[in-house]
Amino acid sequence: QVQLDESGGGLVQAGGSLRLSCAASGRPFSAYTMGWFRQAPGKESEFVAGISRNGSNTNAADSVKGRFTISRDNAKNTVYLQMDSLKPEDTAAYYCAARTGAFIATKTTSYDYWGQGTQVTVSS
Repeated sequence: QVQLDESGGGLVQAGGSLRLSCAASGRPFSAYTMGWFRQAPGKESEFVAGISRNGSNTNAADSVKGRFTISRDNAKNTVYLQMDSLKPEDTAAYYCAARTGAFIATKTTSYDYWGQGTQVTVSS
């Protein structure tokens, strides 16, 4: 098993930046493909970005491509989501997730472990 703990959320003005972190504990972090998802009030959960076990491959939703960057540091057991040029529509609770499969899945049901989430609010 792995435990995930997100941090770094907050309130930011449109055009600003935030960096989310997700610290993992438990089974070796490098065994997991990692993903970030978000959920806005009244909406379904949405895939944001994912990264392979060794960090060599990434994937991002079209809505965040060119603005958000996912990365990981396996020595620190942490995955990051750098969010730049934030927009009000990025407002949501952001969750990190882990899966044991090698594929960077985009569906929530493909992930085995989840953090508690961190709130990001972008004001206009």
